[in-house]
Amino acid sequence: MRPKKRSLTLNGHRTSVSLEDEFWASFCEIAAIRNKPINRLAAEIDATRVGDAGLASTIRLFVLKYYRDQVKANLEQTSQPQLSRAG
Repeated sequence: MRPKKRSLTLNGHRTSVSLEDEFWASFCEIAAIRNKPINRLAAEIDATRVGDAGLASTIRLFVLKYYRDQVKANLEQTSQPQLSRAG
């Protein structure tokens, strides 16, 4: 799937990023889970960019890290021994 241009406002400045539908939907989902407007989350992500990394790439990596952290947390939770409730 080809990326689509999406408009954002970062700290009062209009910009655009080219993201695939799946990454955009995931980014919006994460913003909703965190109860943040997408522009605020994008500005926070933008502030973490290093060097000449593009905003779209940084958002993709943010989304990837978010879901990898979720998987890791789920794996850690399911690998803990369950306490017996027999009494």
